[in-house]
Amino acid sequence: MNNVANTSSEPVTCEWTVSGMDCGSCATKVRGAVERLPGVSEVEVLPMRERMRLTLDPARTSRERIETAVRKLGYAVSAAEEIRGPSASPLQTNDEHGDAGEENHGRIGHVHDDPADRGKLWFQTGKGRLVIVTGALLALAWCIELLTSQDIGRWAFILACLIGVAPVARRAIAALHAGLPFTIEMLMTIAAVGALFIGAAEEAALVVFLFAVGEVLEGVAANRARASIQALSDLVPKSALLVENGSTREVDAAGLKIGQIVLARPGDRIAADGDVVEGTSGVDQSPVTGESVPVTREPGDPVFAGSINAEAALHIRVTKASENNTISRIVALVEEAESARAPTERFIDRFSRWYMPTIVGLSLLVVLVPPLFAGGDWGTWIYRGLALLLIGCPCALVISVPASIASGLSSGARRGLLMKGGAVIEATAKVANVAFDKTGTLTAGRPVVTDIVPLNGTAEPDILAVAGGVEAGSSHPLAEAITAYAEEAGIAPLSSSGARAIVGKGVEATVDDALAWVASPSFAVQSGALDAAGTDAAAKMEDEGKTVVVVYREGRGLGLIAMRDEARSDAVEALRQLRLLGVDGVMLTGDNSRTASAIAENLGIGFKADLMPEDKVTAIREMARDGVMMIGDGINDAPALAQASVGVAMGSGTDVALETADAAILRNRVTDVAATIRLARATMGNIRQNVTIALGLKVVFLVTTVLGITGLWIAILADTGATVLVTLNALRLLRFDPEHEG
Repeated sequence: MNNVANTSSEPVTCEWTVSGMDCGSCATKVRGAVERLPGVSEVEVLPMRERMRLTLDPARTSRERIETAVRKLGYAVSAAEEIRGPSASPLQTNDEHGDAGEENHGRIGHVHDDPADRGKLWFQTGKGRLVIVTGALLALAWCIELLTSQDIGRWAFILACLIGVAPVARRAIAALHAGLPFTIEMLMTIAAVGALFIGAAEEAALVVFLFAVGEVLEGVAANRARASIQALSDLVPKSALLVENGSTREVDAAGLKIGQIVLARPGDRIAADGDVVEGTSGVDQSPVTGESVPVTREPGDPVFAGSINAEAALHIRVTKASENNTISRIVALVEEAESARAPTERFIDRFSRWYMPTIVGLSLLVVLVPPLFAGGDWGTWIYRGLALLLIGCPCALVISVPASIASGLSSGARRGLLMKGGAVIEATAKVANVAFDKTGTLTAGRPVVTDIVPLNGTAEPDILAVAGGVEAGSSHPLAEAITAYAEEAGIAPLSSSGARAIVGKGVEATVDDALAWVASPSFAVQSGALDAAGTDAAAKMEDEGKTVVVVYREGRGLGLIAMRDEARSDAVEALRQLRLLGVDGVMLTGDNSRTASAIAENLGIGFKADLMPEDKVTAIREMARDGVMMIGDGINDAPALAQASVGVAMGSGTDVALETADAAILRNRVTDVAATIRLARATMGNIRQNVTIALGLKVVFLVTTVLGITGLWIAILADTGATVLVTLNALRLLRFDPEHEG
């Protein structure tokens, strides 16, 4: 990327890789420094992926100036890409983070890794070397004091302190120039230098060393969390075997195009999302969906990039480009989720903005009031005030929520449970009702024809020929069931044109130059195509839990086709688990009441039937006061998914449902609904633990410091130690098993 300022006024969206960000606080620090520059807007910083994206007016600020601002904060930055034109937009996020511009005060920055340190052991990194140097200087100072005198030793401790605090002070000054005065680097610098002035050189050097140790531990913990997400991207192989003209050649997997054929040998990772065109094999999808049992894939079946072909060679037709495959979508969802902050996290942000100035003010009072008004010793109370500064730093508090959210998102993603951010996690934890779509959600979504009832003397083959013509090209499960049955019977569909869906009622098309319909019995009655005898026959089959459609031309019924979609094998178990969680379930369906009643009775769930898409929205709105989750997989479910407190799309659902939903279940298991709620509740419980740890330690050591019980080195341990504790506690979520009911 050229770093020379562009004189064009055309909007430019620029993207950088920013290395070394440990948490959401780091992102805020970078964003706060960059968004102050003229001509910079719509700044998005994603610490998990180490990316920064913004819209830039090149006539006002050069890209080089932005990079310089980031480097001054202690981060490594390199250009990623540039997108021109008015269509350029920042990374897609929820609108809950639109106040980012005012969230830059009171947030805490950290020392950061150089990208050259990637993959090295801790003592080989820049932060690790700082720990070794400061530790060696501290030990050397103790030796000098022991071998010489206290006065000479004091100068050795002063030198050790100044050498160790110098890089911290540089970052503090850079943050100050960026408008961020309340950083841990600034407080650390003030405390260390202040301790030197009051003669506590030994303790000042010890504090600098402990600070460096804490930074190393923070970085290690953050890298573990980041690696869990990066591992998803690494699942897709870098190369693929492209099949062309009967031969194969190795190509870059990222360059595969839709429609190309690739070969997956036994033991290979599949290089792209696609459909099997040749071969039958067991495929291990656990790296993508978390499903532990391999699934058999044969011609016509879909496969995911990153899955492992276990048994026999497969020829796969690529259906999605690399940037749009399932793995990429999962990573994108996690990226978006980083910016979709939970209400608790936003509260902590607001709290930290006034908390830090309050702590600084309290420290000044501790320093000034006792000596001025109670005759206290200046040295003693300056010492206590400096310790209070370090203890009061809200590092642990600020990181407590995003660390838990990131771990929860990562844990869910590895198990096929995707949630789009902290706000979704928090809402999911509060869910009291779950509304299920029927077809494709509680049922398998693969209905089969069970009965054909001729009307008005029409022959069964004629019914199927007309129905096949109307439903030709439709992907609706009922349409696919009819066309599959006709194909098995050897009946070719009649030629048709102008097919049109009548939402919630059926399909019409011109078949052999005349209009024909495949529609619900109620719509057929309204159209005058179904008499009383036909209505009775349809009602009888619906009482048996079957879905019935009427095939008719204008004013004349041709026949009834009955289909049945069996409930998923895990639906009853899923509802049992929800009840144990204190969550009520209800089935919402556009199917008739008789069919819905038969299925609901077998499952032990309440239901509402004969619902149009807008009726589902109304039903969701009525339940929303207690917190409602909607589970669906179809286009007609999208409005209800959007209306619910949490909308969840089944993994087999349409792209519309997946994009509208707040969460997705990749494994198509109804029991994963309960697992998603368990994960959300565990994450919120982890957040409460972290906040308790962060605030509890602060309160204890604030009191002990003012009373003179604890000093500077305990203060820094209280700060960095609490940060490490909450981070490690958050990482426990990576091992959490949401399928476990305990």
